[in-house]
Amino acid sequence: MASETTTEGNYTKPLPRLKGMTGEWFGWLKKHELRFQKCTGCGHWRHVPRELCPECGSDGWEWARSSGKGKLYTWTTTYRPMHPSFTEVPFAQVVIEMEEGPRVLSHIVGTGVEELDFDMPVEVIFDDVTPEVTLAKFRKSGG
Repeated sequence: MASETTTEGNYTKPLPRLKGMTGEWFGWLKKHELRFQKCTGCGHWRHVPRELCPECGSDGWEWARSSGKGKLYTWTTTYRPMHPSFTEVPFAQVVIEMEEGPRVLSHIVGTGVEELDFDMPVEVIFDDVTPEVTLAKFRKSGG
């Protein structure tokens, strides 16, 4: 399903805060597992992590493993970054709609911004950017 990339040692971009439920989500990524919250009341998958289900209001949930497959839902291309660490331009911030339903903000690797297309099939890869942080990124897949 997923491969990995390692950019440890030279990663200078801002890093996520590893606290609370967001920290738990990044904990799964560190194990190279893409998981999302899934309501134990109605079965709705959700992201970003939060206490209550937006569909039924239940506070019951579990971390359920994703297939890691999805499609490109939308994107925006940056030609002039607003942070000095983002030097590889142009780059696209993408929203991936996972097979299970949640949408996640990420990056696509190995595909130029001019090649992006709506509903393009993608699969997760794991990028170990520091010893503590692994990011979920995506690459084009065969479907």
